[in-house]
Amino acid sequence: MYEQKLRPRRMRISPAMRAMVRETSLSVKDFVYPLFVVPGENVREEIPSMPGCYHLSVDEAVKTAKECWELGIPSVEVFGIPEYKDADGSSAWDMTSPVQRAIKAIKAEIPELMIVGDVCMCEYTDHGHCGHLEGHYVDNDKTLKLLQKVAVSQAQCGVDIIAPSDMMDGRVAAIREALDENGFQNVSIMSYAVKYASGYYGPFRDAADSAPAFGDRRQYQMDPANAHEAIKEVDLDIAEGADIIMVKPALAYLDIVRQVRDHIHHPVAVYNVSGEYAMVKAAAKNGWIDEKRIVMETLLSMKRAGADIIITYHAMDVARWLKEDANA
Repeated sequence: MYEQKLRPRRMRISPAMRAMVRETSLSVKDFVYPLFVVPGENVREEIPSMPGCYHLSVDEAVKTAKECWELGIPSVEVFGIPEYKDADGSSAWDMTSPVQRAIKAIKAEIPELMIVGDVCMCEYTDHGHCGHLEGHYVDNDKTLKLLQKVAVSQAQCGVDIIAPSDMMDGRVAAIREALDENGFQNVSIMSYAVKYASGYYGPFRDAADSAPAFGDRRQYQMDPANAHEAIKEVDLDIAEGADIIMVKPALAYLDIVRQVRDHIHHPVAVYNVSGEYAMVKAAAKNGWIDEKRIVMETLLSMKRAGADIIITYHAMDVARWLKEDANA
């Protein structure tokens, strides 16, 4: 009988052995938890398409942010539904809007918690597109001026990281210039550098009331077929001053995550988006999958592909699971 000297199974023989040789691991320190802030008080309403996620008034957002911090999650990203919408989304830089108020309140309550501010216009415009419209065309350069206003307003409220998700050309340079001119040199930029025009965003548009009133966003978000273009977008944003580079969505684009990771020395973030989350929740509700096992495997794949930071709606659940496992 052939004598097999190399037996990879020896490294899988027990939990202790598997843990000893494990190449990739998840930590709560990897996570950013998204919050959806709405007008009102004492509001905590579950989002139908995203079970376990909620529309939160400012006071409830502070409570959730505090819970994140107590679980060891180091950061939250704040999205919001404003009290009013108009053609240019002026509520996006209104200092009395829910997002600005939530940023201030969270930072006052938990100063060590890092706050990421989403900078885009789709939640605030009455047409649902990500910038200033000229007819049915989103005007790139006029939109940049709006994004500057949003970024500065959020910085004034205390964000640590500005995250432009609009996909306008030149937005990183414009935002960096505006932040620096207003004394916010230490506010970082996490650019949605590689953001695809994806069908995985559906539940988010329900959560953020941001569906476009006409057409779609393919004129400014990336074609899912393109990989080389991703590297071009990354290079442009780094040259403009981005501190962190994001790929969105995550799960269907892990090949892009790996290419970006191999190409740059900046931190790489991924967004485990609403459609990815909702599919897991729906399958788990029907008893078709083991939710914990699927979630852990999915997030681990993102780390293995090269992500340093994972924005995920699963963050609080995973933080609890990791704590339970550590105490088992």
